[in-house]
Amino acid sequence: MKRNNKLKQVNAYRLSQEILRNKALTKGVNLIAPETIFLSKDTLFGKNVTVEPYVVFGPKVKIGDNSYIKSFSHLHGTKIEKNVVIGPYARLREGTVLKENTKIGNFVETKKSSINKNSKVNHLSYIGDTSIGKNSNIGAGTITCNYDGLKKSKTKISNNVFVGSNSSLVAPVKLGEGSIIGAGSVITKNVEKKSLALTRSSQIKIKNYKRKKRK
Repeated sequence: MKRNNKLKQVNAYRLSQEILRNKALTKGVNLIAPETIFLSKDTLFGKNVTVEPYVVFGPKVKIGDNSYIKSFSHLHGTKIEKNVVIGPYARLREGTVLKENTKIGNFVETKKSSINKNSKVNHLSYIGDTSIGKNSNIGAGTITCNYDGLKKSKTKISNNVFVGSNSSLVAPVKLGEGSIIGAGSVITKNVEKKSLALTRSSQIKIKNYKRKKRK
C-alpha cells in the first residue's frame, strides 16, 4: 500500500512538472532540456529568458526579461530583473534581489541580499545580509561574515567598489563609494570612500633555504 501511494505521488509530481514546463515553453521561455528543469507553481518568467539544463526553481522566484540561467543553479525566493546572468552552480536563497545587468557566477551563494545595477559576484563567494551598490565587483572567494554565533549583522557595499579576491568582510561593516579592498584582507572596520584598505601580513623571504631532511 505504501509503495503504491509513493508511486502515485511520484507520478503526480512528474505530471505537474510536465504541465509547468509546457506552460513555460508556450510562453516563449527557452528551456534547454526541459525534462531536467524543475519549476514551482509560482515561478514567473519575463520575455526571452533562457534556462540551461539541471536548474531548480523553488517557490517565489521571478525572472525578468532577457535573463540567462546557467546549469546546476538553484533559486528560491529570488527576484531577478532584466539582463541578468546567473551560474553555473549558483545558489540564490530567499531574500535575494538582483537588479538589471548584474551577474552571479559559478559557486556563488546569496541570501537576504540586494545587488544593484551592473555589479558582479563572479566566483566562489558567499553574500549574506548584504547590499551591494552599482558598478561594484566582488572578487573570487569573498565571504561576508554575517553571523557571530548569536546574531546576524549587515554588510553595506557602496557604488563602484572593488573587493579583491579571498577577502572576508566581517559584519557589521560598510565599504564607502569607490573604495578598494586588497586581496586576502579581513575587513572589520568601515572603509572610507575612495580609499584602499589592506590587512595583509608582509611577505617573508629566506634566501637559500634548505628543507629539513626526514629522519
